Amino acid sequence: MTEKTYGYARVSAKDQHADRQLEALIHYGIPRSAILVDKQSGKDFNRPAYQRLLKKLQAKDVLVVKSIDRLGRDYQEIIEQWRVLTREKQVDIVVMDMPLLDTRQGKDLIGTLISDIVLQLLSFVAQSERENIKQRQAEGIEVARKRGVRFGRPPKELTMNFEIIAERWREKELTSKQAADLLGICERTFYRKIKITEAGGICDQT
Repeated sequence: MTEKTYGYARVSAKDQHADRQLEALIHYGIPRSAILVDKQSGKDFNRPAYQRLLKKLQAKDVLVVKSIDRLGRDYQEIIEQWRVLTREKQVDIVVMDMPLLDTRQGKDLIGTLISDIVLQLLSFVAQSERENIKQRQAEGIEVARKRGVRFGRPPKELTMNFEIIAERWREKELTSKQAADLLGICERTFYRKIKITEAGGICDQT
């Protein structure tokens, strides 16, 4: 059986793009049909494309990734997936960003040892960098909050004719959907504002 070469790309959110990874894999010589892409969080590593890839891979096949952190979201996952791929599936792995992580080279004991050491070091560095990014983000958010910055979707402001439209709705001249559309809000928000005004409260802008 002829060994096959596959590429795998992953982005951590659906609104991100894998274009750079795809370009690198195609430039490496992998046809687009042999590249599998996941566009969602690897929170529990239950990624459909990756699971399909595992079923396709046979012994002596080659898996190419742009960087080591495409195999997992943290140190433990990367090490575990490396073990599954190289030991259980018996496939070779090529990490484009790190030539030392090419299991096709150095099949002797020394080569394997060097590859494993580099893998664990890079996995640790990748996880440390992610943790540092999260910490910096948390610190930035905390500083902004102390300055009075409010996070989340900005509140939808109501038009000045809210009471007029609400009265037309009460008189059944408008449906709740029509009233909400005229105000530029959703029906749920419209009903919430109605409850506030009927309770005698101030209809704020949140």
